[in-house]
Amino acid sequence: ADDLKRISGIGPKIEGTLHSLGIFHFDQIANWSAAEVAWVDENLQFKGRIDRERWIEQAKILAAGGETEFSRRSAATAEQK
Repeated sequence: ADDLKRISGIGPKIEGTLHSLGIFHFDQIANWSAAEVAWVDENLQFKGRIDRERWIEQAKILAAGGETEFSRRSAATAEQK
């Protein structure tokens, strides 16, 4: 599984919920359709959060092996611990 917490807006609790929904990889999120976004939104009970926080855009970058500003910061923080 990918570390979904590298996406801004996904913390440990949301990551656990996503795992329970069968979502483990950046490429899964990167390829969500509008219907899938609506379904996940409903299951997370955070209406609009996926679009507001640009999860799909972030996931596309991470799935391609890139980094986002947030993922760089979170990796640096993890290394310091």
